[in-house]
Amino acid sequence: MSPKKTTLKPARNVPASTKIPPDPGSSRGVASWKEAAQWLRARGIEDIECITPDLAGVPRGKMMPTSKFTSNTSLALPSAIYRHTISGEYPEETESFRYEPRDSDLKLMPDLSTLSVVPWETDPTAQVICDIVNSEGEEVPYTPRNLLKRIMGLYAERGWKPVVAPEIEFYLVANNDDPDYPLRPPKGRSGRSILGGQGYSIAGINEFDELIDDIYHFSEKQGLEIDTLIHEEGPAQLEINLRHGDPIELADQVFMFKRTIREAALKHDIYATFMAKPMQGQPGSAMHIHQSVVNIGSGKNVFSNSDGSASKEFFHFIGGMQKYVPSALVMLAPYVNSYRRLAPDMSCPVNNAWGYDNRTTAFRVPVSDPQARRVENRLPSSDANPYLALAASLASGLLGIIKEIEPTAPTEDAANEGSIDLPRGLLEAVALLEDEPAFEEVFGKEFIGLYAGVKRGEFETFMQVISPWEREFLLLNV
Repeated sequence: MSPKKTTLKPARNVPASTKIPPDPGSSRGVASWKEAAQWLRARGIEDIECITPDLAGVPRGKMMPTSKFTSNTSLALPSAIYRHTISGEYPEETESFRYEPRDSDLKLMPDLSTLSVVPWETDPTAQVICDIVNSEGEEVPYTPRNLLKRIMGLYAERGWKPVVAPEIEFYLVANNDDPDYPLRPPKGRSGRSILGGQGYSIAGINEFDELIDDIYHFSEKQGLEIDTLIHEEGPAQLEINLRHGDPIELADQVFMFKRTIREAALKHDIYATFMAKPMQGQPGSAMHIHQSVVNIGSGKNVFSNSDGSASKEFFHFIGGMQKYVPSALVMLAPYVNSYRRLAPDMSCPVNNAWGYDNRTTAFRVPVSDPQARRVENRLPSSDANPYLALAASLASGLLGIIKEIEPTAPTEDAANEGSIDLPRGLLEAVALLEDEPAFEEVFGKEFIGLYAGVKRGEFETFMQVISPWEREFLLLNV
């Protein structure tokens, strides 16, 4: 493929996946509205939550009686929900960040393959994830789920399909109703607050065994599959690993898992947080993403040649990650707090290096057989919107393949020593997103303008807050 042919066009009417239609008797998903009515009736469902992720990954939507849901009721949300900050404020307009003049409705289109129960509700309740379309029925390109579908379509045009497996870290913390006070670990079944240094500790997991039982129970009821669960290095820091699969399905699962884990924690009178850096001096929380690409026709891993050696596409994918992920970092590390995790001398990479089984690099190639050859992106933080994080990571790798970008030599030693090769703050990261011309081809100009405007608005809100550090060191000294 000539490196000059770099124009990308989203595929039309290309399915995001080739999955088998869901079984109406299963715990998750149906294939038609007729089956949906049967599924809801069989479970005695009274209400249904129609939800969709906003730019932050927060569930937005409407709740209604089941009878209305199955009677072809039109569901709509104002376009403004994709233009407000995490604190609910609306930034000022700029040349690239604009409000829809009429704040017209966007329509919710339920994806019936995501239909599941809401196991923590006392009344029989179901939930379904929705896509967003305009009044003409066209997909709204700047919404997170549609953006990931767009990237999937670009792969499908080439006869490929990405396969991903996210790993999500999070902290359990004691109730904290005053944001001026630092977070602290909760007490476990021993009656004592768990300490750090408990990486892979079974005793650390057992401190919260009843909560973890509820997480598994809630997940099973929703048809969500957990691969493994471990205790991480931080105090009461856990990690859930999901089985590899279709990126849209896995983004949906992360979206639902976050909600599930928070609800399970609240049942035990504690909080679960996906903040990237919730506690000073403790490790941050990541959302590592394992990525490979398969040929849709043969199912073979595009990253491996027939003799088992690494393919040129594998190396170009890494080259694309090295070149473009730093400029897309704001989609992987979306808040001011995210950059507190990306700091020197902590347990996360601050570089764009790659290496074989090297956890100090941003892009790690785990030991595997040729069919499982993959690249782990270790930069995303757990506060990222999973749809946007996957879109950014997969788009960067695809650009590398299309433009035939060669990677650097693999890093053999520790890569976290020396200078930081990534943006050090939110505004710098936003500017890099806007300044990369290749991103307009894969993400679209409208998404970049909206996302950058919201992120700048969040930064300005943050700058209005006076921190304890300022009161401690500036109050009497300057």
